[in-house]
Amino acid sequence: MKFKIKRSVLLSALSNVSRAVSQKVPLPSLTGIKFDLTEDSLTLTGSDSDITIQTTITDHLEVIDPGAVVLSSKYILEIIRKMDSDEVNISIVDGTLTRIQGGSAKFSLNGSPAGDYPRVDLTKKGVHVVIRSFVLRNIIEKTVFATSDKETRPVLTGVNFKASGTHLTALATDSYRVAENIVELGEEQSFNIVVPKKSLQEISRIIEKDALIDVYVEDHKILFVIDNYVILSRLIDGTFPDTTKLLATSYDYALEVDANVLLSAVDRAALLSEGENNIVTLNMEPDQVKLTSQQQEIGSVEEHLDNAVYQGDPLEISFSARYLADAIRSINTSTIRMQFKGVMKPIVITDVEKDDNIQVILPVRTYY
Repeated sequence: MKFKIKRSVLLSALSNVSRAVSQKVPLPSLTGIKFDLTEDSLTLTGSDSDITIQTTITDHLEVIDPGAVVLSSKYILEIIRKMDSDEVNISIVDGTLTRIQGGSAKFSLNGSPAGDYPRVDLTKKGVHVVIRSFVLRNIIEKTVFATSDKETRPVLTGVNFKASGTHLTALATDSYRVAENIVELGEEQSFNIVVPKKSLQEISRIIEKDALIDVYVEDHKILFVIDNYVILSRLIDGTFPDTTKLLATSYDYALEVDANVLLSAVDRAALLSEGENNIVTLNMEPDQVKLTSQQQEIGSVEEHLDNAVYQGDPLEISFSARYLADAIRSINTSTIRMQFKGVMKPIVITDVEKDDNIQVILPVRTYY
């Protein structure tokens, strides 16, 4: 194997592909990136067996001698990153010993045989969905933060994508809050899957421009085709919980408030909180709305939300400041609506003009 390539092109590809590589895998070859050089292209593959990222480079590439090798993801990425030349020459000099040259630097890096790298099926098959890349990235941003970090319930560590008719609903929950985003598909589809959080985060990072993405859904995996990248992810087995029971058909109390004003108030109120105990309380009456927080060992804070509009009988309800802040940022609008059914009933947060993004947080009991 021998080729010459523009350093910035190779660095960009390696940076993206290496995101699928983990140093904690049972197969040593999976700690590396597979280089597969043909007469007219270079294909790079990285995988940890749960997610695989592959890209093919054809531009700014001069192929001298085709071949294949697996190189340490950690070292090849750092070598290319610190090269001070515009072009890089890479060649196998003996067995799998690979030489990387650029400018005044020359590295020799031990590789491993490409034949030892696991075969990955990147066939485009299954239910085919076409979606715009910025729409997909927006879905991820509005849901993935609400997934669980606890492996005790694996199905909650991913986002549930459910297609019914022309609607695609994305749901995430850690059992204390829910994030829901609904978008329209171009045609009718039907599937119900859970995609791991990590896979979605890596997909979001790869998306750089607004273009069409081809998605292929199978029973145990999902494939994304984004420009010259192919991302394969396993799906999480299990039944995603039914979150519709958290939503009421009507609400007895409602608050409309400037999102930035409330977010700033929540951030200030949380200053007196410690660790995960960042609890704030809304005290709502038709003529005044206050946000308060109290820590017996530290002190208390009170914020008046002067321009808030509240409808309903007086209500006092407490909840996580962090969860509310995450919900407000996710909705990303100037004015939000918060709806309440009672002191210990789920709180529903939406845009005042549309309900394609629904955030639900659960209240907490406070003892002062």
